[in-house]
Amino acid sequence: MIANTTVSTPLVTLVGPPNSGKTTLFNLLSGKNFKTVNYPGSTIEYNSSHFLPKFDINCNLLDSPGIISLVPSSPDETITINSLYEHPKFGIPKLVIVTVDSSQLSRHLLLVKQLLSSNFSVIIVLTMADILKKKGFTISASMLEEKIGCKVVKIDGRTGKGIEDLITVVKQQLQKENDEVTYLNKIVPNLHAENVLNHFKEIEAIENEVVNQIADEKDLRRANEKLTTLSQKLQSKPDSFTLKLDKILLHPIWGLVLFLFITGAMFTSIFWLALPLMELVDESFASLANLASNYFGYNWYGDLISDGIISSAGAVLIFVPQIVILFLILGFLEDTGYLARGAMLIDKPLSKIGLNGRSFVPMLSGFACAIPAILAARTISNRKERLLTIFIIPLMSCSARLPVYALLIAFIIPKENFLMGGFIFSFIYLFSIISSVIIAGIINKFNKSIIREEDNSSFILELPAYKIPRFSSVYRNTISSTKAYLKEAGPVIITFSIILWALTYFPNTNPQIDITNLSPEEVHEVQKMERVSTSYAAQIGKFTEPIMKPIGMDWRIGVSLISAFVAREVFVSALVLIFKITGDEETLRDSLLNAMRNAEIEGTNQKLFTPSTILGLIVFFVFAMQCLSTVAVAKKETGSWRIPILQILIFSGFAYFAAFITVNGLRLLGFA
Repeated sequence: MIANTTVSTPLVTLVGPPNSGKTTLFNLLSGKNFKTVNYPGSTIEYNSSHFLPKFDINCNLLDSPGIISLVPSSPDETITINSLYEHPKFGIPKLVIVTVDSSQLSRHLLLVKQLLSSNFSVIIVLTMADILKKKGFTISASMLEEKIGCKVVKIDGRTGKGIEDLITVVKQQLQKENDEVTYLNKIVPNLHAENVLNHFKEIEAIENEVVNQIADEKDLRRANEKLTTLSQKLQSKPDSFTLKLDKILLHPIWGLVLFLFITGAMFTSIFWLALPLMELVDESFASLANLASNYFGYNWYGDLISDGIISSAGAVLIFVPQIVILFLILGFLEDTGYLARGAMLIDKPLSKIGLNGRSFVPMLSGFACAIPAILAARTISNRKERLLTIFIIPLMSCSARLPVYALLIAFIIPKENFLMGGFIFSFIYLFSIISSVIIAGIINKFNKSIIREEDNSSFILELPAYKIPRFSSVYRNTISSTKAYLKEAGPVIITFSIILWALTYFPNTNPQIDITNLSPEEVHEVQKMERVSTSYAAQIGKFTEPIMKPIGMDWRIGVSLISAFVAREVFVSALVLIFKITGDEETLRDSLLNAMRNAEIEGTNQKLFTPSTILGLIVFFVFAMQCLSTVAVAKKETGSWRIPILQILIFSGFAYFAAFITVNGLRLLGFA
């Protein structure tokens, strides 16, 4: 028995199985635009808010990760269920709203009955009634309310119809509750086969009475006489469109071919569609840096603003259009229901390396950012698979690598050749996936010494029906994801750009140079290059020379790579600072690319950047563990430093070795 402690603001908690419309309902009640997708594992953190002011309900509103019963099968479900009885911040909910898919009634009512057995005040919200109607059936909310013993409201998540009815019921239920201490029974459901069977027989009987076949009034009596259970009826009238499409998209051979084609088209689009927007952003920041330089003059604060802040930030923000397009395409694929099929397709290959299809969701999330991807691994109930998934997630090419790849590809591929650029993009991402699978297989072979967990796994996934994506929803989610990226990356970029600027500007020895026949601008450029070569950054970089020489690079790339261990995208802004790029006559990217093409290894006539070194850098970034935030999250989720330290040592060590083989191998083949 757990006492309900008094809290200043009452709590209303939304619970429900995955894909039941829970987060959509949360957005309708709160006015928020949190992301909702149609596969398990998409929600791994709580979203909290308040009811919209127009509803006049002074309560906290909590959206929790999806659960199918009060018996947890993964760490995130355990957290959800425990918080129902005593949330660490909000206390015990005064009211629980349960979303129930009308077309999955027999499966979703189990959670409702368990919550009622625990003495929670419950309201059922019936969703997906439109899907049920398409299959030729309707559900009686009043009949279900009578049979189950709690309030029931129908909601249309797409139009918001029924929200006012729900608000009325919520107010009534909250008024009924008094301020006396309430005791909840934290039940542990009896999972004996006979008890589970009896439980579902009871639910089946309820379902049989509340679900009816749609018919004319003349045929209603005859339809009721022929009524059978919903599961039998739905089996006789399946979604024919979904079944026909799945015969192709889930085909063991053609399904994989189409999957590869779709991902290839996606990355080609990232390179092609974003080009005009990238040029616009590039020109804008180049002009802004030039204006700042002219306004503040050639002094330390003018150099800080134009080179340290504007140019370095612009060099990274130029790639935001590509990141937006990536999120936009993934959003459409999520909304259609295709990504859940991707999990099914990849289940069999993943099973060969000790994983299953449930690892697909975190791995896919890793293309956006490794941090939420590692958190998404909480949905994997098997601990060995969860740790192995966390271990390989940093190998997914996250959006922070996108600016680096785009710059390096632009060095060797003309920007107008978007097809070749898209092909190389696709190859890099495919290469990262294949590499992660191979490494996972190797790690799985040495499970006892690395992961140290036994294997006992199964994979069951509910495939949603195909849906037409809503552009407004995808657009909002894309903007939200992009803002989150900028919020995370922006402060890091600005902070370390200022630090790197200081390291490249000071001690500012003002070297003596021959200024004969040089314009003031040329004098400034020569001074900048001389200042960099004698700066603190150069002194630090000299320590990296013995490591960088074997892979054909010098201290400038060494300093940039060290900076990238804080955040990968800082690599680009570090190059901008080291080469003192302001875009005085060209765009920032063109100025940087020209500086890279003209750069020589100090003391030699050898080019610093060649096709071999560029490809070596790409290979390095594919494998290297370069995000300190990811390291911290991996430590938190695994419970120790062992796996994060192994990730740093194994991935970064292998990245250097692979870059060494790539650079020197290509040189032997004549690509110097």
